[in-house]
Amino acid sequence: MVKSKVLVVGGTGYIGKRIVKASLAAGHTTYVLQRPEIGLDIDKLQMLLSFKEQGARLVEASFSDHRSLVEAVKEVDVVICTMSGVHFRSHNILLQLKLVEAIKEAGNIKRFLPSEFGMDPSLMGDAIEPGRVTFDEKMEVRKAIEEAHIPYTYISANCFAGYFVGNLSQLGTLVPPKDKVYLYGDGNVKVVYMDEDDVATYTIKSIDDPRTMNKTVYLRPPENIMTQRELIAKWEKLKGTQLEKISISEQDFLSSMKEMDYAGQVGVGHFYHIFYEGCLTNFEIAQNAEEASALYPEVCYTRMDEYLKRFLN
Repeated sequence: MVKSKVLVVGGTGYIGKRIVKASLAAGHTTYVLQRPEIGLDIDKLQMLLSFKEQGARLVEASFSDHRSLVEAVKEVDVVICTMSGVHFRSHNILLQLKLVEAIKEAGNIKRFLPSEFGMDPSLMGDAIEPGRVTFDEKMEVRKAIEEAHIPYTYISANCFAGYFVGNLSQLGTLVPPKDKVYLYGDGNVKVVYMDEDDVATYTIKSIDDPRTMNKTVYLRPPENIMTQRELIAKWEKLKGTQLEKISISEQDFLSSMKEMDYAGQVGVGHFYHIFYEGCLTNFEIAQNAEEASALYPEVCYTRMDEYLKRFLN
């Protein structure tokens, strides 16, 4: 089978750079959007040049220049957008509406993967403010995609290990606590943790797969479905120590939002849905969706005890 040509939009970002790497590794002709708005951001430029050295092709286009986006899209078969949707970095979800318009006009795209990669927004209709804006905007993008009859795949990648595993799911840090760890409620709600490189691998595998056409693909490898307590136990076993565990009630957790800025409030809202409501695991995967590790059993995904080893002294 001829491999699709891929355009990655947001290729210098946290997930985007991994998508570029995975696409190249899988043998796809890979284009990365280079936006003139990059300005003096030397880190992004150097990353783009490193992609070029690895075999990627850079294509210039701007979201403020519709024609340039259309021409970029015409170069490829598949578009993957990985623009940031988190408020503590940058929040650009609705910019994708311009990309949808370009894809619609170009008329050649076999598959579009918008910037999702987290919780399934279609299941978050009751999400609390202000964090629900993320899901509302993703649903607005979905609506535009589907009304334009653009073939799509939505990737629900759950909790990125970089933000949820090394820190044992603690807010405000990325490294393991030394003495005490805070539990959300009793810490026994099932969560799904994913190594970001595996997210990229599964994503690229889905783009030419007819089984994932116009479906949501959930990344739920069975050994990475666990509670916060189980994650902590893995770290304690590796480290050979016990951490003091302090439970935070649902009410106290939500009350903590009052003292936070907007980005912090969004984050607390998302943590609440994950660790108190269990929004990643409290549903069965529907018939119009797929689970990635079942589709691609050949992928040797990273287990979280292996992931945690990198934090050992």
